[in-house]
Amino acid sequence: MCGEIQFEIRKNYRWLRPSEKKVADYLLSFEGEIETMTIIDLAHGAGVSQPTVIRFASALGFQGFKELKYQLMKADGLEHQGLVPQPLHGFKISSRDRMEDVPSNIVATAITMLRDTLMKMETEDFVQLIEKIIKARRVFVFGVENSHSVVSDLVTKLLYLGIDCLSYGDYYLQSVCANNLGPEDLAIAISYSGYSRNTIDVLKIAKKSGAATAAITNFEKSLIKRYGDLCLTTSSEQYMYGNAIFSRVTQHALVDMVYTGVLLSRFEIHTQIMDNNSRIISDRAYESLEEQEDLM
Repeated sequence: MCGEIQFEIRKNYRWLRPSEKKVADYLLSFEGEIETMTIIDLAHGAGVSQPTVIRFASALGFQGFKELKYQLMKADGLEHQGLVPQPLHGFKISSRDRMEDVPSNIVATAITMLRDTLMKMETEDFVQLIEKIIKARRVFVFGVENSHSVVSDLVTKLLYLGIDCLSYGDYYLQSVCANNLGPEDLAIAISYSGYSRNTIDVLKIAKKSGAATAAITNFEKSLIKRYGDLCLTTSSEQYMYGNAIFSRVTQHALVDMVYTGVLLSRFEIHTQIMDNNSRIISDRAYESLEEQEDLM
């Protein structure tokens, strides 16, 4: 399916009704012939009624199924002619790739992941996480491997806002810290796969200690979700070798969302704290290039 139509579906996905989302999911994964598809075929394939298909088309701004099908056929025809670039959703690096295409491929894939994240974001869970962070006596954030850089990013930003926040890279210290938590504390586990043994075990300890728990992961049906009072899910697709490149893209974006949410929750208080904290370390930066050259 053409990337333009995919974008329209993903952009509107979060506002669709549950039954309409079934139509969206079916079309996003559809690889058959658009030309022969009837409204009965689409309804049957998606497991919904024909009126639901019509409502779905309307939600995307089309007059009905016929206009939706026409646009799908038009896009499909352009795609087969090579006039529309193939979507890079889940693109894999290859030895045949041109070096000149690397920047656009990387950026396009990152954009697709961020769109997926926005589409799947449950705003209610997001708001609850912000509230838990604000109310918590202490916030303990932890993760391993690629996720550890995301942990550091979140901890740094929360500290600047005056949130009592801590993290440890060592599994033993993570476990001890989780065991010392109480009902007034919050533990946030960050795991791309949602199956990291160390991260899950630490979250289980925190939950057993009575602390509130939250998980940030990429996959909706992951093991870590069982042990979080709430779970924020980013893009549901898996990208590249061991996810070494893209696993952090959506996680860092979510960190920025959390940071902004906490900042807005008590804007005047947090901005004042942030200014005070920034002032403390402001003298650690050179004011100009000339000042640096004078010291050399």
